[in-house]
Amino acid sequence: MYLYQNMYKAKSINIKGKLFHFDAPKIMGIINLSEESFYENDAKTTQKQIITKINGFIKNGAEMIDIGAVSTRPQAKLPSLAEERNRLIPVLKLVRKKFPKVIISIDTVRSKIAEEALKEGADIINDISGAYYDKKILNVVSQYNCPYILTHNLEKSINNHKLKTPNTIKEVLRYFSQRIQELKTIGIYDIIIDPGFGFSKEIQQNFDIIKYYEMLHILELPILTGISRKSMIYKTLNSTSEKSLNGTSVLHSFLISQNCSIFRVHDVREMKEVKMLWEASFN
Repeated sequence: MYLYQNMYKAKSINIKGKLFHFDAPKIMGIINLSEESFYENDAKTTQKQIITKINGFIKNGAEMIDIGAVSTRPQAKLPSLAEERNRLIPVLKLVRKKFPKVIISIDTVRSKIAEEALKEGADIINDISGAYYDKKILNVVSQYNCPYILTHNLEKSINNHKLKTPNTIKEVLRYFSQRIQELKTIGIYDIIIDPGFGFSKEIQQNFDIIKYYEMLHILELPILTGISRKSMIYKTLNSTSEKSLNGTSVLHSFLISQNCSIFRVHDVREMKEVKMLWEASFN
């Protein structure tokens, strides 16, 4: 039995009638189609290059791909609905055709984009606003009976205000407890939680979540972590996002020991190495 589940019961979500298990950590590769992204965007990458990139992701162990066309860095502004759609949907169609078995997550806060993406074969909606930006997105998720990634964020702020609390993990748990119940009342049961590293939080608040990460398992849901090359890493190291791979891998190494379910990453091969060394040490 893989040690990853020695302390916690294996979790799963229903994706189009099939169970997707988290008895081992999953790797989610990032395809970012926004020109305003803080690190490595694919906005000007050809479709052929995107397919090559995803093929490399899959060869290096990624079972999930997260595609987004909006930057969520602090103070970033959303593009128009038409612009987001034009960036996202053609790529989604191509990826779905070329990789019919890979799990595709769509990073959007808009219900219209979410619905069109699901019609084109997307599997999961990853809404970093927690449905605060567009509450209709929950109706879409419920209607299509798809999994939903619920991110901790602040109401009326995708990423423009800071959380004010002396106890970050307590606030995050309070938020999730309340929101999970709200989702279940409208028929959304396949929920993945994301503590929202970098979203409306000071650097130390992000590290407070890492310190008490294990407490998130109280919620008994799969947990997604997205810390890849974020400012909490490179600002702490007085570096840049381009030079933050080592710091990212260090934190991934710790969080795999805390039973993170999904690692959303830019560097799939390096995350695979973290996973391989963890398995070799504890299998």
